[in-house]
Parts: sequence; C-alpha cells; structure tokens
Amino acid sequence: MHWIAFGDIHESTDRLAAIPDLADAEAVIITGDLTNCGNRRTAQSVIDAVAAINPTIFAQPGNMDTDAVQTVLRQQDMDLHLRVRELAPNLAIMGVGMSSPTPFGTPSEVPEATLVEWLHQTHADATDFAHLIVAIHEPPHNTLVDRIDNDLHVGSEGVRQFIEQTQPVLVLTGHIHESKAVDHIGTTPVINPGMLADGGYVRIDFDGENITAQLLSVS
Repeated sequence: MHWIAFGDIHESTDRLAAIPDLADAEAVIITGDLTNCGNRRTAQSVIDAVAAINPTIFAQPGNMDTDAVQTVLRQQDMDLHLRVRELAPNLAIMGVGMSSPTPFGTPSEVPEATLVEWLHQTHADATDFAHLIVAIHEPPHNTLVDRIDNDLHVGSEGVRQFIEQTQPVLVLTGHIHESKAVDHIGTTPVINPGMLADGGYVRIDFDGENITAQLLSVS
C-alpha cells in the first residue's frame, strides 16, 4: 500500500493530475499551506481539486492558512493538525501545522514553545502504533530542509529536538519552498518536497513491516 504527500499548494493545483499513483493511493497527505490567506471557498476549491483525483485526504494548516481553512478541514473530518490518524495496522500519522513567527506576519503563527508543546502532546496519543509518521509544517533547524536562499537555516530548534528524542519512522515537512530535499536526524528521514507548483511530492510505501519514502517530482 502507498500514500502520496505534498504541501505548500498555495492554491496552485495544476500539477496534481501529473502525479503518478495519486488516484490509487490509500490517502493524500497535505502538510500545510493549502491557500494564500484564503477563505472557506478558497480552501474548498483546493480540497475539491485533490478530491477529484483521490477523495481520502488528511490535511493540516500551514502558516498561510487562516482559521477558516482549518474549519473546513474539521467539518469534513480530514484535519490532521493535533491529531493522530491510523493509516494501516501498526501505522499512524500525527500532525502539527502552522509555524513559529515569521518576518511576514502570516495568519497562523504561534510561539515555537507552543509548537513543541503540541508535538509532545500529540505524540503522547500515538504510543499504540509501532510505526509513526509525523507531519510538521515547520522544518527542523540546521538541516537540508530549512535553508533559505542565502543558506541561512531558519527552522525550529525545538522541532529538531523533538525528532531527536522520538525518532519517528518518517517526518514530512515544508514551509521553506527552496529547501526541497531529504535529510536525516538520527535514523529518521526528514523530507521537504517544496512547493507543489514546482512538482515535488513524496511517495510512502508500507509492506506491513517496513516504511520507504521517496522524494519525487513531476515536470
């Protein structure tokens, strides 16, 4: 079985139809930023574009998503933020969306300490699963997935510490568009597929025992 994950859609859904195996994935995982400060109608249009190909969606808000976006996700029972979702026997995904403060004053920013508290609280609800995937919109600090154009690392120290302590089987992240990459923190692969408009996505496979994840791209 497999899942397809991506994020940083920012209302640009043209690449969806080009993603192989999207239609027959067990579910689509969206790691944040469905919209550009969008309202309910904008959020729904993005969801509808994904659902036209695969209607099973787990999604969380990024820093560019408003409360209205999260409301739409909750009402359709596809929200991932601060939740643990079973994907298969012994496999679950938990999510923490939004971001720590940015220079741009985007709609869904919280103190870094709040993100870290959310991570640990949500992780405490995931102990029944042998394999855990974590979707965190904010990337961990000092990795290949948190560098902006001047090579400055802008990710979260607290997120990195959480990953070091808990060592989930996979971390999906985003937020920093120019840091499309794969890195590792301990034994945990950390993948940022970049903006969907640039074609990046992640394919996750599970054979009942082992998880594999690939960073892929469509042109």
